[in-house]
Amino acid sequence: MFSKKEEGSVSLSERWPRASKFILSACAASVAELVTFPLDLTKTRLQIQGESAVHRYGEAAKRTIPYRGMLRTAVGIIQEEGMLKLWQGATPAVYRHIVYSGVRMITYEHLRDSVLGRAEDKSFPLWKAVVGAMTAGAIGQFFASPTDLVKVQMQMEGKRRLEGKPLRFRGVHHAFLKILSEGGIWGLWAGWVPNVQRAALVNMGDLTTYDSVKHFLLLNTSFQDNMITHSIASGCSGLVAAVLGTPADVIKTRIMNQPRDKQGRGLLYKSSTDCLCQAIQSEGFMSLYKGFVPTWMRMAPWSLVFWLTYEQIRRISGISSF
Repeated sequence: MFSKKEEGSVSLSERWPRASKFILSACAASVAELVTFPLDLTKTRLQIQGESAVHRYGEAAKRTIPYRGMLRTAVGIIQEEGMLKLWQGATPAVYRHIVYSGVRMITYEHLRDSVLGRAEDKSFPLWKAVVGAMTAGAIGQFFASPTDLVKVQMQMEGKRRLEGKPLRFRGVHHAFLKILSEGGIWGLWAGWVPNVQRAALVNMGDLTTYDSVKHFLLLNTSFQDNMITHSIASGCSGLVAAVLGTPADVIKTRIMNQPRDKQGRGLLYKSSTDCLCQAIQSEGFMSLYKGFVPTWMRMAPWSLVFWLTYEQIRRISGISSF
């Protein structure tokens, strides 16, 4: 039996381990998101430029914006819209990661430690890591999809201003309310299918790679459970996540940003498959990798900042290493 003193000394992380891990992962993800957000904005703009379906739609852009690379796009945003516009849409992005990262991290750990189970040598078989990561990513992204929708649409507001079009939103909360009023509750989940598909692929690259590389190094080399090991594992996870996730990210961005009718139905694409086919037929297969460089350049530091922050605050909070 615990004495009163002993009962009082039990930490919050021991009383509510999942809630603590949710909060810690949300904090780490928020830091990583704010640090790397300008690259996400640049990537989104690149994915929209040259979109062939827009020019076939009746409201084709009157002003054609030439395709620009990552650096010229970023510099163009600063020159044409201002430095702070590099963080336009950052608020819903942080909201998204509070939900998305919190849910995916605790779901993956629960699947790894309690449902799928580790091997006798404490390793986690690759196929189990893939199943766990894709499931965790899909669940986390489904709940976070409304915030992702708002983030993508707000990131394009500066571009609409330059084209002479009226702005759609006054702020994050207005964006949520407007989308809700125009498309109903399910309007907030517009594009959720490619969104969930992307999250499953990104997590297969991120969580699976990080967990597998980290524990491979710990079990088979002289590396210790420290920042060096965490850095190597996070570097690998960022690259694999970018390769696997960019095509789905392009499709997701285009579907979320397309104009809609009064019933909330997309005017450019019938589905994620239709968007995929149109992109390949009209722009070529490599159009699916538009924005890959900023995606990778964002995912690499994002993954590094997230995992280093997450591992350190777990250690400080008295929670075992991931």
